[in-house]
Amino acid sequence: MNIVVCIKQVPGTTQVKINPETGTLIRDGVEAVVNPFDEYAIEEAIRIKEKKGGTVKVVTMGPPQAEAALRTAISMGADEAYLVSDRAFAGSDTWATSYTLTAAIKTLGKVDLIICGKQAIDGDTAQVGPGIAEMLDIPFVAWVRKIEEISETSIKLERLMEEGYDVLEMPLPGLITVVKEINEPRMASLKGKMKAKSAQINTLSTSNMDVDPQFIGLKGSPTQVLRSFVPERKSGGEKITGEAAELAQKAASVIQNLGVVK
Repeated sequence: MNIVVCIKQVPGTTQVKINPETGTLIRDGVEAVVNPFDEYAIEEAIRIKEKKGGTVKVVTMGPPQAEAALRTAISMGADEAYLVSDRAFAGSDTWATSYTLTAAIKTLGKVDLIICGKQAIDGDTAQVGPGIAEMLDIPFVAWVRKIEEISETSIKLERLMEEGYDVLEMPLPGLITVVKEINEPRMASLKGKMKAKSAQINTLSTSNMDVDPQFIGLKGSPTQVLRSFVPERKSGGEKITGEAAELAQKAASVIQNLGVVK
């Protein structure tokens, strides 16, 4: 069973700062970690390998320092790590990121299953996993909470819904995104940490990937973030008291004064 896990390195804090001139995140001095949802994806891939055999290859797209996220995955039990890094990839939106990761996955040979976390905590779009599946033209299931059965040709799983869950069977190769209910990520052992420290990190770039320059980076991104900012804190508002009829009249008056309705 050949499994690929796509992960992302994200800021390890919610106290992010934004450059007022460029509108971009200030990453200097901010701890970077593996996207928490991706840890569940790594863990599930390793569990499948332990039951069915095969290999777990982990891929991330980012700057050179994203290598640290890959070493974390290796310390947990992943076999191979691939850093997709090139200045040409800078500024990628979710579409361009999906395109680039798809090209990277195609360089890895036969793949039976691709696993992603349900979303990244910095962007919260949940678009890259489905985007990769679409570009690879393979089936896809999101919000997977349990894998019941898996073989070389199919996978039976439970998909988390707002009320309960669905039981689905999907042919392989395919892609799934997982939620935190699926498992409990393991702590890296000392042996795993030692292995990760000396592990080879393979680098993929425009020089060894088949990518069209017009579909990567800022140029290849249909959407662009023009400005990012922290919302201004506002006061607690106005408190009104009285009987029900009086409250309704006061509330209507406040809304009219705000210009919401006429």
